[in-house]
Amino acid sequence: MSDTSTEQRYAEVTAEILSRTPESDIDPRLDRIRTLLDLLGDPQRNFRVIHVTGTNGKTSVARMIDALMRARGLRVGRYTSPHLRTVRERVVIDGEAISQARFVETYDDIRPYVEMADAMNDAPLSFFELLTAMAYAVFADAPVDVAVVEVGMGGRWDATNVVDGDVAVVTPIGIDHTEYLPATLEGIAEEKAGIIKPDSVAVLAQQPLPAAEALHLGAAEVGAQVAREGLEFGVTSREMAVGGQQISIKGLTGSYENLFLPLFGAHQAANAAVAVAAVEAFASSGEDVVGLDPTIVGEALAEVDSPGRLDVVRTSPTIIVDAAHNPAGMIATAAAVEEAFTFSRLVGVVAIMADKDIEGILDPLEPLLDEIVVTRNSSPRSLEPEELSAAARHVFGEDRVHVAARLDDAIDQAVGLVEESGEFGGIGVLVTGSVVTAGDAVHLLRGAGE
Repeated sequence: MSDTSTEQRYAEVTAEILSRTPESDIDPRLDRIRTLLDLLGDPQRNFRVIHVTGTNGKTSVARMIDALMRARGLRVGRYTSPHLRTVRERVVIDGEAISQARFVETYDDIRPYVEMADAMNDAPLSFFELLTAMAYAVFADAPVDVAVVEVGMGGRWDATNVVDGDVAVVTPIGIDHTEYLPATLEGIAEEKAGIIKPDSVAVLAQQPLPAAEALHLGAAEVGAQVAREGLEFGVTSREMAVGGQQISIKGLTGSYENLFLPLFGAHQAANAAVAVAAVEAFASSGEDVVGLDPTIVGEALAEVDSPGRLDVVRTSPTIIVDAAHNPAGMIATAAAVEEAFTFSRLVGVVAIMADKDIEGILDPLEPLLDEIVVTRNSSPRSLEPEELSAAARHVFGEDRVHVAARLDDAIDQAVGLVEESGEFGGIGVLVTGSVVTAGDAVHLLRGAGE
């Protein structure tokens, strides 16, 4: 197939998949994807799994685990969501998104079985269910030694939860997606504990007490071992460094000193500790306790990136893109920006989904930003700028809030506002509020990436 025909077929396949029920429209059931995977011969049984859930930090932790595993010489598949620029970046082998040709080939191979599964159920598979099945088929065909699989939402009923992970990772839990998940930390934790399987190891980031208690109970019910940040493992020291931070980690099987992490914020240091513990737990999942080579750990973490997470996409002025989309995530983002950057003037560009805690997301930004430009992103779920501006004026006051109908115009306006100061350094723009906002901004500022 020529490059042109591959691109055309890829566009057609992507359109077909995206025409299905979107991942934002959740139907909590596993029967459809189980039907499809059964027809495909259960490809998800052909590799070991580290399963990652939580409210914030899942993708960053998954990327770190992936890097650490590859540094140990394993072939690794990684499945994460949502994507920033291309749907292919959700399905990764050995650190690289699968090609357009591989994406098309996989879809064409399983399409007859997808049609059969659709006919066998009362509703067709959703976009996320189909893409999850495709990822598992790709990983089995590769084959990979281990797949790092990020939950889409929740855990118990998430389409990814047809695997039995050797290790279940739970990143920090907060209140989010309450239209589909319980409105309490305990209830959300109970849903996320659904990925913890019998005889596995549950690696738990530091949690609010109600969430921690629910996770411990869920692990005990299935006989899983538990490793807790702050007790069995954690960050022992952290200091700022050029382009990131220098950290030391106490792991489950060893200590790792003076590691360079090219990411900003205390939350990313904690994510690194969780990732190291998860890899240690995986390596020791047999009868022998296996330590990690500190040199390999250092080399792997030094190469980690996390696009769309405090991602500096432009300089002069500095433009930072961040995917924070709930209050807890925005608190971490604001703290990291304040710690890692010395802006004399910072303007925000913010677009938020309509179903979110709007003021809860805006509040942490108020002390950080001099002014804010509110806008919308490309999602139909995006809050309209005029509605967002009303909430922003309540938080920031009338004089600090500006409105733009489109994200590109909002970024241009924000750049103009920081440059009005006449300063040559110390000025910046922060684009945030949603993963879609971050993806749209990366697309605008770096290109489509297809």
